[in-house]
Amino acid sequence: MAIRMKRRLRVEPPPAAEVTGEADSRGPEVKIRAFRIGFVGALGVLLALLLGGIVGQLGTVILYVALALFLALGLDPVVSWLQRRDMPRWLAILLVFVVVIGLFVGLIATIVPIVIEQTTNIVQDWPDIVDNVRHSDFVGWLNSMTGTGDAIDEALTAAGDWLADPENLGSLGGGLLAVGVGIAGGFTGATIVLILTLYFLASLDSMKRYATRFVPASSRGKFREVSNEITGSVGRYVIGQVSLGAINGVLSLVYLSIIGAPAPILLAFVAFLCSLVPLVGTLTGAVIISLVCFAASPATVLAAAIYYLIYMQVEAYVLSPRIMNRAVAVPGALVVIAAVAGGTLGGVLGALVAIPVAASLITIMEKVVFPRQDSI
Repeated sequence: MAIRMKRRLRVEPPPAAEVTGEADSRGPEVKIRAFRIGFVGALGVLLALLLGGIVGQLGTVILYVALALFLALGLDPVVSWLQRRDMPRWLAILLVFVVVIGLFVGLIATIVPIVIEQTTNIVQDWPDIVDNVRHSDFVGWLNSMTGTGDAIDEALTAAGDWLADPENLGSLGGGLLAVGVGIAGGFTGATIVLILTLYFLASLDSMKRYATRFVPASSRGKFREVSNEITGSVGRYVIGQVSLGAINGVLSLVYLSIIGAPAPILLAFVAFLCSLVPLVGTLTGAVIISLVCFAASPATVLAAAIYYLIYMQVEAYVLSPRIMNRAVAVPGALVVIAAVAGGTLGGVLGALVAIPVAASLITIMEKVVFPRQDSI
């Protein structure tokens, strides 16, 4: 019996701890090279700072390129429309660009003399303008309502005395010089944007073909469809926004000429430019034009304010739905969010491109993301 027990003990396997051994309980040895990790991280931070500095230095160039590409996409539907009328693409591009340059030169030739003339008149007639505003019923009513007494009268008098002081002409001249330099820089930037727009418009098809090569061959058909729809929506949006601006500019020119506003052509151009910015553009232009009308009379200010109050309602409920709903299909709440976000991030240009960017994202979601999710 004892012999059998010994044999049984001999054949029993040893405990698991003895089989696996102590070495199996330890994991693989990992060497942490802190210096290498820190060095690579520092290089990444320096590279990010370098790229940020380069982008900051090239901010103006990036702005010109983005604006030119935006304009090229806006003019492309016009070129395509001319092509469908059996016109060669190069001739359609040339015709469209001649019209654009003609409008640009015409506006410059019309506005610059008016600005010079009106600035000269304001400087010469400033005492009379101040006197008229001081003794107007509107200023008296405003003083009585605010309880500030003659605060507005004193502010206008101080402004007139400052302009009349010869010692202030130096600082005023420096400000005018800075304004002149800014105008010259704006003219140079506009010229660069026009040239880039011509190049982008001429090579838009080749740019699309080159971008398609980055996509796998099996997805290129879908990519072309989505890209064409996106560029088409951007073009329709630009045309729609320019149409709204043109309507506002023409109506402003007619009405401001009737009520005797100062420099109606210049103010109509301001109305056109401001209307290009969605949501707040028309309101901003209305405020600027109404303030400028103070140079004429308080009655002119009131007439301009009433007109733009009515026009903004007509634009919001009649013109904009009829024109913009055909251009881009973006929900109203998303339009507001996109415009505010774009204006916060990119200023005026950000507000301009925010809505077509939102429309592009909606197109990508409907054409790419949702079908892929439905197929899973």
